[in-house]
Amino acid sequence: MIEISIDIIKANVYDEVAKTTSYTGAKMDGDGSAYERIFTTDEDQQMLERFWDEAANAVTEQLKPFIKSLLGTKDNVIGYHATLSLSSAFDETLSDSIESGLFSFFVNAIVSKWYKFTNKGEADAYATDAAGMMDDVMRKVYYRKKPQRVKPTPRR
Repeated sequence: MIEISIDIIKANVYDEVAKTTSYTGAKMDGDGSAYERIFTTDEDQQMLERFWDEAANAVTEQLKPFIKSLLGTKDNVIGYHATLSLSSAFDETLSDSIESGLFSFFVNAIVSKWYKFTNKGEADAYATDAAGMMDDVMRKVYYRKKPQRVKPTPRR
């Protein structure tokens, strides 16, 4: 078995959520209140925490066959930390891509839930993107390297 560690830092996810919501609000033409309505602020933290927990639960549900250990917010960890136990045929070069995909899943899942309140027109697109990112992560988790045939050494 191969073990990999996944670390998703909550502050980094929230920064990306803020960038996404800020950009969306600033780019909405013809809606003078869009920026104030859509952009996440410190006052929205409690709601975002709930969305973080929902995203973390979704990740855990998908990865549970592979989770060897899991630390989360309730364990005084500032983010999502999991150690996965994967097949010995797992391609370890995919580890960073899995972590990156999970980061994007967290961002898109949180933004999609936020947009259900503030920007309904784009909520479904972000939910679809989040689901696609989770599917991509799972394809990588299940991916196996092809066995390498070892050439026999010639006898002398």
